[in-house]
Amino acid sequence: MDLERSLEISERMIEKVRGKRNILIVAHDNPDPDALAAAYALSHLFLIKTGQTAVIASGGIVGRRENRTMVEKLEISVVPMNKIVLDQYDVVCMVDSQPGTGNSSLPDDCRVDIIIDHHPQRIEDTDGRLLDIRTDYGACATILYEYLLAHQVYFGTRLATAMFYAIRSETQDLGREWSSPDRRAYQDLLSLSNNRILFDIAHAKVPSSYFLNFNRALESSRIFHDVLVFNLFEVDHPDMVAELADFLLRMEGVGVVLGMGCCDQEEVLSLRLDREDLFAGKIIRTIVEGLGSAGGHGMIAGGQIRPMTGNRAVQKELENTLIKRLLKTLDYEPVKGRRLLDCEGNN
Repeated sequence: MDLERSLEISERMIEKVRGKRNILIVAHDNPDPDALAAAYALSHLFLIKTGQTAVIASGGIVGRRENRTMVEKLEISVVPMNKIVLDQYDVVCMVDSQPGTGNSSLPDDCRVDIIIDHHPQRIEDTDGRLLDIRTDYGACATILYEYLLAHQVYFGTRLATAMFYAIRSETQDLGREWSSPDRRAYQDLLSLSNNRILFDIAHAKVPSSYFLNFNRALESSRIFHDVLVFNLFEVDHPDMVAELADFLLRMEGVGVVLGMGCCDQEEVLSLRLDREDLFAGKIIRTIVEGLGSAGGHGMIAGGQIRPMTGNRAVQKELENTLIKRLLKTLDYEPVKGRRLLDCEGNN
């Protein structure tokens, strides 16, 4: 862990907000556990070091049942962005994202003063901003854990549980894109976490529609070389696309999964890789160029195309366009896709 760096940059952040009236911490839209925990930890740091209370905000919804249970059980207050009056805030912070990446409801012309992220740097205008971007870290929550550790800030079971679950889910139990600081934080926080709450989060009850989405994903899945593509068409919440992309990547012989689904007039894309020779963030930005926005890490990435109609024919046309672009980006010959459920022996 780089506690010296963490102490230096976090002290500057603390001084940036000290004495300011209102502080806003923005997580990306449809926040995942890492974004939620990072925002929660940053608000705790500001509260302990300056006595100031920050507001956590996000666009979209907390849709995935595990994430909703996390918010409820750990009492993380998240205000919808459409209820935020930006002019009332003196300092705006962003965690687990960056301005202009397309995955935040924060207006592009809004000044962001503090940015903490572990995705590749996309922001160009850095004048007057405080940035801590660590692409070698598997979770943004790990960076915030270092801040708390460097300042010897006490935090209770709820925050420890939030940060632990964030690192656990973001790195898939230290199996995907993790670093030694992630492992240290994971091990430290496990002993401080509430195991009952962790169980409740990981085994949250889901509605019957959850399983219908699995059926739709399997029915629509087509395989091109080692690429699997599925389209859920209409979904209640965008997290479902990412969850099913993770699930289908487990199939033998599949190294790339592209998932799609439309939610609130926005086409949501999830790209998952099981190949170290490729970079998911670069691939998805290439295939959505001119259509939408995207970003990500080496093995996981996401994108958005808006506005998107609920017309299935239009969504199917977009699917075919993205498949062609994806195969071209991977230097694969165009082939007719095989339906997953038609594959002999399903292998």
